[in-house]
Amino acid sequence: MAKGLIWATAEDLARNRGRVLSLYRQILRSLNSPALPLNLAARLSKKAEVRAIFMLGSEERSIHNIEDLIDAAEYSLSLLRKGEIPKHIQ
Repeated sequence: MAKGLIWATAEDLARNRGRVLSLYRQILRSLNSPALPLNLAARLSKKAEVRAIFMLGSEERSIHNIEDLIDAAEYSLSLLRKGEIPKHIQ
């Protein structure tokens, strides 16, 4: 990814756009899985959380933070595919 050293350039952001959109769509689809123990209201709430996280993440310009956000999204997706709900780490 790294054309810029610390801050992402427009080229860096464009290069990751497809990957991020794919992760976003896959996570939203995974929340519809019948393997997850969620009722309709909980599913809609989780989808709203995902939208908010990706919306806030879209404003990020630090290369390292963007990489961390993508890693976190991939990890969350792997948990959702196993039928588990990702928990907040406190």
